[in-house]
Amino acid sequence: MRICLIHTARLPVFAYGGTERVVWDLGTALHALGHSVTLLAGEGTTSDFARVIQIDKKRPLREQIPRDVDVVHFQGVHGFDPDTEFDLPYVMTEHGNAFSGQLHRYLNSLFISKNHAARHNCDQYVYNGLNWDAYGPVDLARPRPHCHFLGKASWNVKNIHGAIHVAREAKVTMDVLGGARLNLSRGFRLTLSPRIRFHGMVGGAEKFALLNQSRGHVFPVRWHEPFGLAMIESLYFGAPVYGTPYGTLPELIISDVGFLAASRHELAMALKDMQFDPRRCHEYARDEFNATRMAKAYLEKYELVASGRKLNAAGPYLSDCSTELLPWTD
Repeated sequence: MRICLIHTARLPVFAYGGTERVVWDLGTALHALGHSVTLLAGEGTTSDFARVIQIDKKRPLREQIPRDVDVVHFQGVHGFDPDTEFDLPYVMTEHGNAFSGQLHRYLNSLFISKNHAARHNCDQYVYNGLNWDAYGPVDLARPRPHCHFLGKASWNVKNIHGAIHVAREAKVTMDVLGGARLNLSRGFRLTLSPRIRFHGMVGGAEKFALLNQSRGHVFPVRWHEPFGLAMIESLYFGAPVYGTPYGTLPELIISDVGFLAASRHELAMALKDMQFDPRRCHEYARDEFNATRMAKAYLEKYELVASGRKLNAAGPYLSDCSTELLPWTD
């Protein structure tokens, strides 16, 4: 099958790059399965497995989509209505949460978890997966004295304040991957405790080394997390997840790989006292959320739309567009 993946960012990525990493790993897996991949992506994109077309921001995106493909896969890219203004089979993966009831209106929309889809009045989803071969060796036997927070700490929905309070109550040193000790971007935050160590936006070997020595990922989000790549990366390195019961967390964090509560005290006690098997965490992430499994699930969707069918009878939409932070007891 000839597949065109569309994303506006430059590929590949190094540090943060959540959606970008998924798109890249999907393309890699599709190629490994014998399919022809075209990447229509941001300026500077390079690839040794796919044909690359760099997006020209001065031209309409629709004009740049190649015609010699079987399916076009938009990755959270909007700009025109593919149901009425486009004549090639397509799917549209939505990676984020809508803040308008009309944002996700496309008939071939897909989401990235069952909960994510259900909140948009839809049942079409494919779990994200990653190419674990790119993550280096995992040492499940090494001591794990510290916990970690992995995410964009400047986003208030990620609740870095709550994560810090959990670690401090549990008397556990925490490495923060994705934030700085002083943050002014969304209000003032200065963390003085030496037990909270900030590493900024890290990637590659430095990130993997930090995850490889962690006893747990503290993830007390205060929104409905669509998926949570940080969680499966942490699990892959043997670190269970201590998070809130929102969005996809109850769906992905089963009882033997983590603990969920909307309370600082409950998460702190779990982080301090509960024991999880690092090998079970690693094997769960490796087997359930790998790029090959994701690619095969998308291929099923591609075949449906290539045969002329629609994934949804009506365009998905978000019923509750509230932007209020979800409950958290600090």
